[in-house]
Amino acid sequence: MRMLAVFEKGERIRHIGHLDIQRSVQRGLRRSGLPVAYSNGFNPHILVTFASALSTGACGKREIMDVTMAEDVNEEEFLRKMNRAMPPEMQLSKTRAVDRKHPSLPPLLRAAQYDLLIQEERFAGKLIDVIPAMMARETIQAMRKTKTALKECDIKPLIYSLNGKDRHIYGTLVLTERESCKPGMLMEALCREAGIEEEVRVLITRTGLLGENENGQLVPLETL
Repeated sequence: MRMLAVFEKGERIRHIGHLDIQRSVQRGLRRSGLPVAYSNGFNPHILVTFASALSTGACGKREIMDVTMAEDVNEEEFLRKMNRAMPPEMQLSKTRAVDRKHPSLPPLLRAAQYDLLIQEERFAGKLIDVIPAMMARETIQAMRKTKTALKECDIKPLIYSLNGKDRHIYGTLVLTERESCKPGMLMEALCREAGIEEEVRVLITRTGLLGENENGQLVPLETL
């Protein structure tokens, strides 16, 4: 069996990179005493994967790990033992047992939900006010970083929804194995639309990962 587990990456550890998150999860799984499965070979490792790597500097409310188990485990037991073994900033909130034949999560991923908290209030109003005008444009240009250079691209087809309130900008952005709209690209476009040339400090929180159900609707990835 495999266990899908929803966990948090708290604000205090937002500057920890994905490799360190992986190591923390592996240490937690070992400490938990749960019967996890290991790979074969000279250097066996715990069989755990993640739906999507979270950028360094960002928080995550509903990140998802996929753990292969050597034996069947009760969902509540997995949740309880893991939360005892994991640090406070990486607690689990939900678990779901699935068959080993269940599809891998990354190919099912379609979008991510974000909460972008604008740190300076003087910028927040301007950025939120320009959202309707920007979304009314035929194209929204931003710079995408490739392996060799920066390339201009149209991110409008990569934005499912965008709105704002107080100092928060809420967006549902495309996130697949082939293409994505990163929060930094969105903020670049918003700042250009608002005529802001200064650096805008933003606290990025990914609040959910979404897949597509049989009706073509976006739903929480962990429910598929």
